Amino acid sequence: MELLTGGFLSLFITIVLLKALTNLISKRTKTRAATPLKLPPGPSPLPLLGNLLQLGDQPHKSLSKLANIHGPLMTLKLGQITTVVISSATVAKQILQTLDLNFCDRSWPQAIQAHDHHIVSVAWMPAGPSWRNLRKICSSYLFSVQRLVSNENLRYRKIQELLAEVRENCLTGAALDIGKLAFKATLNVLSSNIFSLDLSDDSDSDFVNEFKEVVRCVMDEVGKPNVADYFPLLAKIDPQRSKHRNTVNIGRILDLFDRIIDRRLQLREEEDYVSTNDMLDTLLVLVEDDNSEMDRNSMKHLFLDLFAAGTDTTSSTLEWAMTELLRNPKVLSKVRAEIKQTIGKSSSLHESHIAQIPYLKAIIKETFRLHPAVPLLLPRKAGKNTETNGYIIPKDAQVLINVWHTGRDPTLWEDPGMFRPERFFKSDIDVRGQDFELIPFGGGRRICPGLPLATRMVHLMLGSLVHSFDWKLEYGVTPENIDMEEKFGLTLQKARPLRAIPIQV
Repeated sequence: MELLTGGFLSLFITIVLLKALTNLISKRTKTRAATPLKLPPGPSPLPLLGNLLQLGDQPHKSLSKLANIHGPLMTLKLGQITTVVISSATVAKQILQTLDLNFCDRSWPQAIQAHDHHIVSVAWMPAGPSWRNLRKICSSYLFSVQRLVSNENLRYRKIQELLAEVRENCLTGAALDIGKLAFKATLNVLSSNIFSLDLSDDSDSDFVNEFKEVVRCVMDEVGKPNVADYFPLLAKIDPQRSKHRNTVNIGRILDLFDRIIDRRLQLREEEDYVSTNDMLDTLLVLVEDDNSEMDRNSMKHLFLDLFAAGTDTTSSTLEWAMTELLRNPKVLSKVRAEIKQTIGKSSSLHESHIAQIPYLKAIIKETFRLHPAVPLLLPRKAGKNTETNGYIIPKDAQVLINVWHTGRDPTLWEDPGMFRPERFFKSDIDVRGQDFELIPFGGGRRICPGLPLATRMVHLMLGSLVHSFDWKLEYGVTPENIDMEEKFGLTLQKARPLRAIPIQV
């Protein structure tokens, strides 16, 4: 793992050594007198660096290997930060359900603190009244069953536009970037729901391309290893310039939302304006009504959460699902046959069909199991010393839940490394946060609020692409040699994008 480069290295070593020496002298007496907490077991840390060098460039895999040695409840010292890693469904249930109140706040990476996003973000802010109000707004105005049902036709139209684009490509026989296709479709669904705008419309190209670029930059910065996260003394120095870059990135995207809000405010002043009843109009009414928990700044940061998380995780899941289907042609043929038997060869797939296609649902669950979009979930923080499984998780410890490991746990899954959707045929396990063997969206009170929309989108997109087209790999690529390398970050991407050639069926 690359921690520092160039001239920052000597500065880093000097500051950390001085800090460590100061702490050692000032705390020696207290340490001798205090009764040590019984922390969960873990690997022995190095001086100063702790266990940082054991993370590597694939922390989810490194932590999985360490859990096999030290157990499902494990302590590491990452620089100055005590980190407890959960690697079992049983312990995850205790943390996210039984003891949820003690672990419902977040540990904040420095990069997410740009523009104080961590203070107003529904994903990162402390679990208090403001957070509950934002969750209520999401559940009431964007992800409620009533709103999802009313917007079903909109999602259907956007998927049909996606399929039309793929049909045009069939004429050239060129390979398509599957992740980009999914990103575009998800972006359009969200922007239509929230702004009544199609952000891939050519007329809006001035800020659309900028938006796509900035979303990925924001997610990459938050997911990168950052020495300031492990040594808080360096936060003000920002040695890797991570917060600085995200200040620029998030500032650009907030400016985009400012432009959209200004356009809408101008329209609302016109006499003949008819409300769109989209999320933007709804939130503007709340602001006009002096809702104490909603103002323009909160609105923009909520949009940032929705777009950044929604587009990145959904497109990644769709790309991994298509990759697994192309690696397993028999599974692809079987699900296509099931869809055709259910809806007919010439019909289009609708969301109402999904319940009648159990193999498609099993494929999505199996994809979530092997390729969770956020492999360590978002980090949590212990609110106080908490006992579990005979150990103490100390106050302010960072808590990571390795759902990537849980999805490959041989005590939970037979042949865990194999892509076998059939394992879910006689299983009631779901992804809605109650079955802790499979929690790609997290669990407890901080479960991802976008789960209802994300699952609908992934099923509809994947089913439509499989039903409408046959797919073949680029020349020289076979099911046996498809690149499956992962790129670790806040979300787990394919290291090399999946490219496939559509064939009209």
